[in-house]
Amino acid sequence: MPQAETRQNTIEPQTTMTLDDTSYLGRGGPNELVPSRYAVRIGDIEVMVISDGVLPLPTAMLAHNADPAVRAAWLDDQFLPQDAFDWPLNAVVVRSGEQTILLDAGLGLDPNLHLPRAGQLVKRLEAANIDLATVTDVVLTHLHMDHIGGLVVDGVKDKLRPDLRIHVAAAEVKFWEAPDFSQTSMPQGFPDALRATAKRFVSEYRNHLRLFDDECEVAPGVVARRTGGHTPGHCVIRMASGGVGLTFAGDAVFAVGFEQPDWHNGFEHDPNEAARVRVGLLRELASSGELLVATHLPFPSVGRVAVEGDHFRWVPVFWDY
Repeated sequence: MPQAETRQNTIEPQTTMTLDDTSYLGRGGPNELVPSRYAVRIGDIEVMVISDGVLPLPTAMLAHNADPAVRAAWLDDQFLPQDAFDWPLNAVVVRSGEQTILLDAGLGLDPNLHLPRAGQLVKRLEAANIDLATVTDVVLTHLHMDHIGGLVVDGVKDKLRPDLRIHVAAAEVKFWEAPDFSQTSMPQGFPDALRATAKRFVSEYRNHLRLFDDECEVAPGVVARRTGGHTPGHCVIRMASGGVGLTFAGDAVFAVGFEQPDWHNGFEHDPNEAARVRVGLLRELASSGELLVATHLPFPSVGRVAVEGDHFRWVPVFWDY
């Protein structure tokens, strides 16, 4: 059960930042009918959430340990379809001091995946006037393909700086040398695709990797912390400045995880540990009132965590236009 008291936090996101969050008419093409970036200022740190698109997956993967009837009722309550729905994919760009940091890199454009509405990150970075050559650091929450795939798109590496630093937990790289899928519940073909993408990424970027054990300060006020659970080296990244904080939780939290934090997601390699990590993180955020962003929460996924009875509640921020 949650054991934290909510605390009012009156600091709201602001879009007055220099990441060039201006919308360009026509830049996204006729299919870009919804916003794909949202800017927040955390003290002196500039943060922009960028949508990589959506990934259609079976709803059973939200909670493969749950009673199907209970899971179906939750989907009905959320007005979601019973068979499959679109999982959001969010990445983050951070500017702190002289550094420009990319938190996760999206799914990429593997033609064998047949996912035309995902893998939009590179295009949307360009639309936001963020040049890949200006990125000094990348922090990876983990090495699942929807977090690293954008880096192995043909031509992307050539646009990146030769001195690019990629920060990832040492335990994560070690895990993907011989990954264990025995506790996951994924659609057919996903384990092979995950293995192949992780192997290719490590091979292509090995010289850029900056491994850490438990914690790493990437830039002033930007700290990556290994949580484990989802994968052994999964990490979250907290940005803090001027008395304000925001945590990018990667895959530690899913939309269903507030009301049902003990439900196991199909991509979790250690579901019980992932649930423990999730509850701990949600307690922290409910207590502090700090902002949360996560990969698979509905875009722009900026919000806070409240405690409601014996579970948590997601409180999206009011957009600041």
